[in-house]
Amino acid sequence: MSALTVVILILYFVVDNFVVQRRAWLPECTPVYIQYFVKFFIIGITVLVVAVPEGLPLAVTISLAYSVKKMMKDNNLVRHLDACETMGNATAICSDKTGTLTMNRMTVVQAYVGNTHYRQIPSPDVFPPKVLDLIVNGISINSAYTSKILPPEKEGGLPRQVGNKTECALLGFVTDLKQDYQAVRNEIPEETLFKVYTFNSVRKSMSTVIRKPEGGFRMFSKGASEIMLRKCNRILDKEGETIPFKSEDRDDMVRNVIEPMASEGLRTICIAYRDFDDTEPMWDNENEILTELTCIMVVGIEDPVRPEVPDAIRKCKRAGITVRMVTGDNVNTARAIATKCGILTPGDNLLCLEGKEFNRLIRNEKGAVEQEKLDKVWPKLRVLARSSPTDKHTLVKGIIDSTVGEQRQVVAVTGDGTNDGPALKKADVGFAMGIAGTDVAKEASDIILTDDNFTSIVKAVMWGRNVYDSISKFLQFQLTVNVVAVIVAFTGACITQDSPLKAVQMLWVNLIMDTFASLALATEPPTDSLLRRHPYGRNKPLISRTMMKNILGHAVYQLTVVFVLVFAGEQLFDIDSGRKAPLHAPPSQHYTIVFNTFVLMQLFNEINCRKIHGEKNVFAGIYHNAIFCSVVLGTFFCQIVIVEFGGKPFSCTSLTLEQWLWCLFIGIGELLWGQVISAIPTESLKFLKEVGHGADEEEITKDAEGMEEIDLAEMELRRGQILWFRGLHRIQTQRSQSLVTGFLDQVSLLVIASSHKIKVVRVLHNFHKPRNELSIHQFMTQPEYNADNESPQTFQDDQEGDPESAPKALFGEVGPCGIVVCNPDTYCLTGLPCSPAPWLSAPSIGSPCTGGVEQYG
Repeated sequence: MSALTVVILILYFVVDNFVVQRRAWLPECTPVYIQYFVKFFIIGITVLVVAVPEGLPLAVTISLAYSVKKMMKDNNLVRHLDACETMGNATAICSDKTGTLTMNRMTVVQAYVGNTHYRQIPSPDVFPPKVLDLIVNGISINSAYTSKILPPEKEGGLPRQVGNKTECALLGFVTDLKQDYQAVRNEIPEETLFKVYTFNSVRKSMSTVIRKPEGGFRMFSKGASEIMLRKCNRILDKEGETIPFKSEDRDDMVRNVIEPMASEGLRTICIAYRDFDDTEPMWDNENEILTELTCIMVVGIEDPVRPEVPDAIRKCKRAGITVRMVTGDNVNTARAIATKCGILTPGDNLLCLEGKEFNRLIRNEKGAVEQEKLDKVWPKLRVLARSSPTDKHTLVKGIIDSTVGEQRQVVAVTGDGTNDGPALKKADVGFAMGIAGTDVAKEASDIILTDDNFTSIVKAVMWGRNVYDSISKFLQFQLTVNVVAVIVAFTGACITQDSPLKAVQMLWVNLIMDTFASLALATEPPTDSLLRRHPYGRNKPLISRTMMKNILGHAVYQLTVVFVLVFAGEQLFDIDSGRKAPLHAPPSQHYTIVFNTFVLMQLFNEINCRKIHGEKNVFAGIYHNAIFCSVVLGTFFCQIVIVEFGGKPFSCTSLTLEQWLWCLFIGIGELLWGQVISAIPTESLKFLKEVGHGADEEEITKDAEGMEEIDLAEMELRRGQILWFRGLHRIQTQRSQSLVTGFLDQVSLLVIASSHKIKVVRVLHNFHKPRNELSIHQFMTQPEYNADNESPQTFQDDQEGDPESAPKALFGEVGPCGIVVCNPDTYCLTGLPCSPAPWLSAPSIGSPCTGGVEQYG
């Protein structure tokens, strides 16, 4: 477009002057022609700069940076910038239970001791001393010594739980029994412990071995009740004596005790012990050691659901996001918590599986995961209980790699343990717990939840969708300006030999639609309305049909207004025409009104662009964005200063109050026209197409050819790197274009300076007694009128010596260069009829023709 503009301008100029007007190319006119050609070239560069939406990278960066800063206040510490936008397209969230969906404040509320089910914490008097001693020692010793119960920070508050929350709940149970766990730890310090089997996610238990004073060893164990009970062959009765514990007794206990506890959402923990009195066993053989246990008791631990979580789950469902709970708890406990949260609802045909059943359904005879089998399970799976970190990674990878749906799933995962690192790394967005999370989990994550709350994930979804919408808003605004500015510059230049919007004015417009607009539209705060629609999808076009309707609709309005003002503005406002002005003519009110109206239309259209989904009320929530209001008002104030005081640098002249009001009225018309556009149903405009489709699966597959064992997530990463390098190349290209523009400006100044030097030399040679010394800044401008010249003076040529041999013309006629002949009241360009221009100064009498300009009388 820019090259075509330059070619048309040059051809128009050459044909009109040297073919139609049949003028000869005079050597002294060469600097003037060069200035015209440079002017045409600058117009072409201006069209190019306006046509390229170079402000898009800036808008993306500002939107992401602003969102990341604001997300910190919503307890989301973003480690990777792109995760913010990715979260807006999340379709699945695999969440932990403890601490994320629940309050992570564990408390023992039920207990089963000595064949008695206590639904409230019993008094210590009901237990025999032997049983009470085993309970206190089994909990105090077989827990991390870093887990403690501390006094509350404020008077009347709850005791503080430090360390593992499950262990803190058991220590709190000891405290409720009026016992002191710290005294036991002081008697048996941590360094005296003989052997410690730390908690393992596979066996889901922890054991500690100590030496008995009378000789031998005693091992205390605790873990998941249904797993620990399978390893028990004896149990304590009411008197504290050990009795056999058979498989029938275990099944009866599971049915009558554990399942009722789990159905109430309680986590069940079994406390057991084993004595080694005869011979010292092989301590490295855990499977052999962790058998023949004696069950002391089973407790039910409650972790209340966070009050705000059910509402957050409802918002996720409404937003098209599936929430799955992945936990190590009993399946009944997990189902109860999921029901309380709203993940499971009565009547839904959804799956709630344990880890073993999950692996049985998705693996073949060789133990390998089959994607086809997994695709039959994950769409209905909502709760995965008794799961290991490997199960979580398998589920996440299977959902990401699945091709069941129309588009690839975007998965977010929460995790806090070291073993959760692979799943966090594999997910599209990994959330680590800021309070309970390990350093490994935080390093593998994209976002850290500083409050470990599921509600913060929903806020991250809102901000991610807000980033996408902010970019779309800016794109709608910028493309409207681009379309109008390019057409106006191209058409105006081809018809009037000059752009209605000058180069400096275009730069100001570019500043409005790049820096200021990106700052205003990219800082819109998110609203709950963002969660009332489903995710856009990975391949959703960036420019929707509604946006295309708005772009074209507002472009039609602005083009109509600008062309009417350019070609009929002088009659409408009863002012002098600015068309066909000389090369260095002073600014005209005509083109100042065109420029002012164009900028005001962009300002009011910026308000329209706050809504991209066809909303009627474009002012909704505008006062909540102080940056937007400041940018709009600041730009309007700067526009007043530029028009009234910009002068020749901005090609502007002062306007009257009436002219300002008309410009403002036309700009406000953008708001009214926006209501008309929004009233037109998008479905009825069949010719509109969406723009900006993402790469489809075939393109991604082609990119991945020759790459072995690469999954879809890695393909997307590779595609993202390609897009990043493309964007970087675009920015570098635009920077080069800016450098070219600056270089051309320097060349233009050098040409002008060279012309001035030629002019000065000729003046020194041609004048015996020059009355006016022309400075370098007076070239191709109207010279000052000398009031002392009361009578006409003759032109003398040193070479000819005959004044009559010099070419003569009346004021207002065309000289030999075919460019400008001046008189006190009029000016002409390339032989066209002169129009009144009293603001031009009169020529000096007796000035010679220098550089192709005739000025004499």
